[in-house]
Amino acid sequence: MQTNFTLAQLADPEIQEADKILRNCVHCGFCTATCPTFVTLGDELDSPRGRIYQIKDMLENEKPAPSRIVKHIDRCLSCLSCMTTCPSGVHYMHLVDHARAYINKTHIRPLADRLLRKLLAVLLPNPRLFRVALAGAWAARPLEPVIGGLFGGRMGAMLRLAPKKLPKASPVDTPQIFAAEGERRARIAMLNGCAQPVLQPQINEATVRLLNRLGVEVEVTNGVGCCGALVHHMGEVDASHHQAAANIQAWMKAHKRDPLDAIIINASGCGTTVKDYGFMFRNDAAMAKDAETVSSLTKDITEFLVDLGLPEEAASAGQGRRVAYHSACSMQHGQKITQQPKTLLKMAGFDVVEVPEAHLCCGSAGTYNIMQPELATTLRDRKVANIKKVNPELIAAGNIGCITQIATAADVPVVHTVELLDWATGGETPEGLRN
Repeated sequence: MQTNFTLAQLADPEIQEADKILRNCVHCGFCTATCPTFVTLGDELDSPRGRIYQIKDMLENEKPAPSRIVKHIDRCLSCLSCMTTCPSGVHYMHLVDHARAYINKTHIRPLADRLLRKLLAVLLPNPRLFRVALAGAWAARPLEPVIGGLFGGRMGAMLRLAPKKLPKASPVDTPQIFAAEGERRARIAMLNGCAQPVLQPQINEATVRLLNRLGVEVEVTNGVGCCGALVHHMGEVDASHHQAAANIQAWMKAHKRDPLDAIIINASGCGTTVKDYGFMFRNDAAMAKDAETVSSLTKDITEFLVDLGLPEEAASAGQGRRVAYHSACSMQHGQKITQQPKTLLKMAGFDVVEVPEAHLCCGSAGTYNIMQPELATTLRDRKVANIKKVNPELIAAGNIGCITQIATAADVPVVHTVELLDWATGGETPEGLRN
C-alpha cells in the first residue's frame, strides 16, 4: 500500500512503525474471509482491510478521529484472525493499537461512553475493587429490567456477565513461593491476573498444584499486577505502560535473585500482551532490555507443560471424556499456539474434538462483550452453536474471558485446560464437573 506521510511525520517512531505496517498491505482481502465483524455485518469498513484504509487516512491527515471511523475501530475485537490469514505479514495488532491511542488523544467520546470506559479501566485491573463491583452487580440483578438499558444497554451486559455467586479470595493469589515437590526441575513466576482471581480463583490454584507436582517451583511475585492489556486496548498508552513497567521491574528483580526458567501465564489474553512488552518498550532506553527479557521468558502454561511432559499415569485419567477445545483468539492468533493444549489433553486421556469455525471469536475480547453487547452476543451464539455440533461432554479453554462468555450460553461445563490437566495428574475435580 502506498503511503504519503511527510518527513516530519516519519520522525515520530510510532508513525514510522505504522508506515511500515501499512506498506506491507497489498489489498488482497484474504483477511475479510476470517474477520468476525465482516462475516457478521458484511460491511467492508468493518473488515481489517477497510479499517486499515481508515487508519491510513486518519494518520496521514493528522485530523481528529471522526466518529464514523471511531465506530468501526471500536467494533474491532482485536482477535487477530486477520494476522493468521494475511499472506503479507501485516502486523495489524500494532497498527490498530496505535489507532486506538490516536483516537484516545484526538476524539471526544459521548459522556456516557467516557464514564463507562473510565469505570472499567479503574475496576477491572484492581481485584479488590472488582470484587466489590461484582458484589454490587449481584445485588443489582433483580433491577436489570430497570437499569439494564443504561449506557446503551451495556449495564445489562455487565449484569448478565456477573457470576451468580462470588468465590472466596484464594490464598494462592498473594505474593509467595510454592516449593516444588521432590527435586526442583524448574523455577517459574506466575501471573495471577486481575479478573481471574476474582471470577475463578481455582484456575490459579490448579496451576500451582500441577506445576508443584511436576517438580516446578512457583513464585507469585510481589509487585506484579494487571498486565496492562485492558487499558492498552482502550488506547490508554500511559496507563498500560505504567502497569507493564511495574511488572517488568518486579519480575526482573525476582529473576536476578534466583533465575527464572519462565514466566507462566494461564490467561492467553494476558500472555499476548506480556509477550509484546519488548515491542511496547522498544524506544525506552531504560526499559527496553528488561522488557525484551521478560517477553522472551513468557510462556503460556500449555507451552511450558508440553516441554515438561505429563506423568504416564495421566494417560488413563480422562477416561475418553469428549472435550471440545475452544482455542481463544489470543492463543491461536495472538500467540500462534494451536496444538499444545490439544496434545496435553490427549496425553491426559481425553477425546479432543475439533470445533467448526474454530478461527472465529466467541465475542469476549476483553471488555468487548460489555462495550459491544449485540455483536458479542451474536458471536457467542454462533460459537456455542458450533460447539453443540460436536456434542461434547465438556468444553476446555485457556482464557478466562472466553470461559465466562461461553458459559453464559453453553449447556455443558466450561473449564480451563489446566484444571483438567491438574485433575488428570492427581488434583481436585474441577468445580464445573462436580455433581
